[in-house]
Amino acid sequence: MERRVIITKLNKQILTSIMEDGEIVEIHCSDDPVESKGSRHILGNVYIGRVRNIVANIGAAFIEIEPGIECYYALDKNPQPFFTRKIGKKPLCIGDEMLVQISKEAVKTKAPTVTSAVSLTGRYVVLSMGNPKIGVSGKIGREKRAELIALMEPCRNEEYGFVVRTNAKDAPHEEIVCEAERLIKVYRHLRETAGMRTCFSCLYQAPEAYLTDLKNLYQEGLKEYVVEDTALHSQIAEYLGQEQPENLEKLRLYQDRQLPLHKLYSIDTVLGRALREKVWLKTGGYLIIQPTEALTVIDVNSGKSISGRKAQDAYRKINLEAAAEAAKQMRLRNLSGIILIDFINLEEKEAMNELLNTLRKYLIKDPVQATLVDVTKLQLVEVTRKKVRKPLHESVKNNFTNMKESDIIS
Repeated sequence: MERRVIITKLNKQILTSIMEDGEIVEIHCSDDPVESKGSRHILGNVYIGRVRNIVANIGAAFIEIEPGIECYYALDKNPQPFFTRKIGKKPLCIGDEMLVQISKEAVKTKAPTVTSAVSLTGRYVVLSMGNPKIGVSGKIGREKRAELIALMEPCRNEEYGFVVRTNAKDAPHEEIVCEAERLIKVYRHLRETAGMRTCFSCLYQAPEAYLTDLKNLYQEGLKEYVVEDTALHSQIAEYLGQEQPENLEKLRLYQDRQLPLHKLYSIDTVLGRALREKVWLKTGGYLIIQPTEALTVIDVNSGKSISGRKAQDAYRKINLEAAAEAAKQMRLRNLSGIILIDFINLEEKEAMNELLNTLRKYLIKDPVQATLVDVTKLQLVEVTRKKVRKPLHESVKNNFTNMKESDIIS
């Protein structure tokens, strides 16, 4: 597989588009730090926060990370808070100051979520505070998994453990251990300085989202990074020089004022289609994709009336194509949480099993963990996909609401 990363600016946002074999499979939108105004609370930032309120009936507290910015804090998921200032004898008191990390961005009316389980993410491993275990990505085979657990065992202690990421599968052992040691130094610096800093201090600034995208990218088959903006090119060159020096030679600056990068690779066209509800299939059917507050629904339609003895065969073909397209759209739109897929009903059990196996095959290819859970009594296929960041339609609409349709869709 041949991979390319295309990074450009459009309407005050930075778009990171990932191409595989010439097709855009992911688009990530992040705020341009130069254009954004006011305080920016990036996923992964670590603060000294103050307990503002405790709501026992929902098992949560609200932690203020700066004046007027309150974050949700789940009590049951944070049994071991790291206090920098404790004012009462109860496990948690209003006014307590503690080390917290943003674990979920603010979504619509929901406040950001913070956690005491600070994690530091590298290319190959994640250091997890308060979890003295070694975990390995489920996408790594059993034999290799045992090898990596043995490699990382000497690095952990009672204060922290590690999760080995998929990118470590083919990485040299020396690089993996070296990165783990670097993260340990960052962790120790956080512990040592936390008690000396004032409330609302930001102790750790996570990289900008478009730089984190480069860290999370699968390296297999990576050919080049193409960047249009000169300032962005300099920032990415500096980042790659520090974090991924072996990839620095793959960085290329694109300069053509007559043909912008988003037009050259039809990024605006792909983006426009990814914001629509309807997705057409080659078989003549189509998908309707509707995100809601609680879940996302994907409805498969035949597109035209089909009757007769061959109807089931036609439904089978539409469903198989829809399974591949649904998995593709989940990744492209960055859909997460519970996803219900309403396929066209199939009468034969063998055809249904074939459909489910096809869907599983495509879900496995997703870099983000996606799982086919079950089929309900109403023949709805239930899928879950891990939430890593905001879905595309939310991150785009934040700054694209004033764009003309012609600016988005060519």
